[in-house]
Amino acid sequence: MNDEELLTAAAKGDAAAVRDALQAGASLEARDGRGRTALLLAAAADHVETAEVLVKAGADPDARDHRGDSAFLVTGMTGGVAMLRALLPARPDPSQANRDGDVALIPACERGHAGYVRAVLETGVEVDHANRHGRTGLLEAITAGDGSRPYREIVELLIGAGADVNRADRDGVPPLRHALDRGQREIADLLRAAGAR
Repeated sequence: MNDEELLTAAAKGDAAAVRDALQAGASLEARDGRGRTALLLAAAADHVETAEVLVKAGADPDARDHRGDSAFLVTGMTGGVAMLRALLPARPDPSQANRDGDVALIPACERGHAGYVRAVLETGVEVDHANRHGRTGLLEAITAGDGSRPYREIVELLIGAGADVNRADRDGVPPLRHALDRGQREIADLLRAAGAR
């Protein structure tokens, strides 16, 4: 019963109840029916204080659920900078990839989470990692984005982190061509200034 109480409390963001469940003997790495740990549940709902309690207790930020997601990976989807920072003391593996081959950087680029991209680049995540579709964070920021300010900021951050501005997708289309095809002129200018062809 303690395990169930722990998972429920984590999903709700009830840090005090999480502490109580752990003190009562709940397993730190207990999983729900979908393979999610308490830390993954807390991270997915952006319950930072709860995650901090679990990290301090030694929870694994890289434990995967049935879909291949982990607490660290899910922060790339939510864009939670505070959650990312809460997980760092647990030393998550920035090279871990989800079922689509995405490291945490890639969904953040796709969704326009510029603040998160800035933070996750400090973890040592590979800036040119390509997913199963052959797309890097830079390609996702262009193809999934609309050229608006958050996406321009992401492109600038990636260029500043040394992203290969000429790395094409698996169809051989480079970032500059994608930007031009989508009318993203300011992003195209950023790419050209960084040596894109």
